[in-house]
Amino acid sequence: MDYLDRTDFITNFVTLWVVLDPISAVPIFLALTPGMEPARRRMVATKAVLVSLAVLLFFIVAGQFLLEALEIPLYSFQIAGGIILFVFALNLIFGQSKPHSTAPAGPPESDNSIAVHPLAIPAIAGPGAMLAVVLLTDKDRYSLGQQIDTVGMLVVILFILWLVLMLANPISRVIGASGASVLARIMGLLLAAVAADNVLRAAKIYVDAANTGLGPS
Repeated sequence: MDYLDRTDFITNFVTLWVVLDPISAVPIFLALTPGMEPARRRMVATKAVLVSLAVLLFFIVAGQFLLEALEIPLYSFQIAGGIILFVFALNLIFGQSKPHSTAPAGPPESDNSIAVHPLAIPAIAGPGAMLAVVLLTDKDRYSLGQQIDTVGMLVVILFILWLVLMLANPISRVIGASGASVLARIMGLLLAAVAADNVLRAAKIYVDAANTGLGPS
């Protein structure tokens, strides 16, 4: 069974790390759980991470099948996904690290509602993460072993994110608002480079297919 080589492993890990962005989840989590007892806060964090994992696994399993059912070539989705990831990177660089992830105006009805929305979706498993997992588990580009590698990375990063949420209060005190802002911008620069590379790779696939007569006329 083939597995990811070193370059693809690092690229896929960096992409997943940046789109999930465990550090930027800390201020969102704190804003959504003010005054909660530690046990309740841990429960909300656990449910949010489990919901995020379920959503992203659904996109890994069904995302490409949906594209095929709609007769959308994967390179078109790769280009669209790369552009959206690039916009997501610009949001990170220029200060809006999680679009639509601000806390609601009023208190949610229950801990479950906090965990599902807006913490799990879209603060953790946002559009960028959904697109990324589909692109990084493309069955035409990656073998089953390579896809399993990527799923393993996803589980590890979400576990790290869960640990970060468990330590939300001390982390917030250590890095402060300015530290979180600097980290978000660094991650944005990395993601912008990965997104540009994704678009260039998809464009090359399109050109090669057109030159061999296999692409769209």
